[in-house]
Amino acid sequence: MFTDTADFALQDDRVLLRPLQREDHIHFGEFARSEPELWDYSLVAVTPERIRDYVDEAVDGISTGRSMPFIVYDKQRKAYAGSTRYYEIDLQAGSLLIGYTWYGRDFQRTGLNRHCKYLLLGYAFGHLGMERVEFRADARNTRSVAAMKAIGCTVEGVLRSHLPLPGGGRRDSVILSILKGEWEAGLRIQLERRLS
Repeated sequence: MFTDTADFALQDDRVLLRPLQREDHIHFGEFARSEPELWDYSLVAVTPERIRDYVDEAVDGISTGRSMPFIVYDKQRKAYAGSTRYYEIDLQAGSLLIGYTWYGRDFQRTGLNRHCKYLLLGYAFGHLGMERVEFRADARNTRSVAAMKAIGCTVEGVLRSHLPLPGGGRRDSVILSILKGEWEAGLRIQLERRLS
C-alpha cells in the first residue's frame, strides 16, 4: 500500500503532506526544544534528546503497512509545521485512525489543520477504500476534541483509563469518527467550503 513512498504526497495550495523520513528529525528539533507543551497530551515523551528516536519509531511503522506518518509543510509560510499520521490501518476491516498530530504554535489556529484533515480523509475514503476513519484524543485535550468536532467528527464515547501516560497515571480517551457515507453525503463538501 505504501511500499514506495519516494514520490507519494498529498497536497493542495496550502499544505504538503509527504511521508516522514529519518532525516526529518532536523525539522522537529526546535519544536522539541522551544515548545515542549506540544506533547502535553501525547502518549510519547518527546524531548530534544529523543526527537530522533521519535522520528525513527514513526518511520519504522511504515514497513508493517499499519502506519504512515507524514511531515507537514505549510506552503504559505514556507516552513515545516509538524506531523500527522495514519495508523492502525486495517484494509480488511476498511478502517484506520488519524492521529499523532501536532503543529508548532505559529501554525495552530491558522486553518492548516483543516487542509491536512481534508487531504487525509479524502485519500482514506477515495483511494484506500476506508469505510471508517477514527480519531482518539486525551479527554483533557479539549482543543483537540473541539477541532475534530469542527471537521464533522461524531463523538462515540470515552474509553476510561484507556492508556498509560508517560509521566505516570492513565488517560481517558475520547473516540470520534467519520464514516464513508457521512463523508460522501455532505461532510466532504462542508469541509471544502470551510477551506476557501
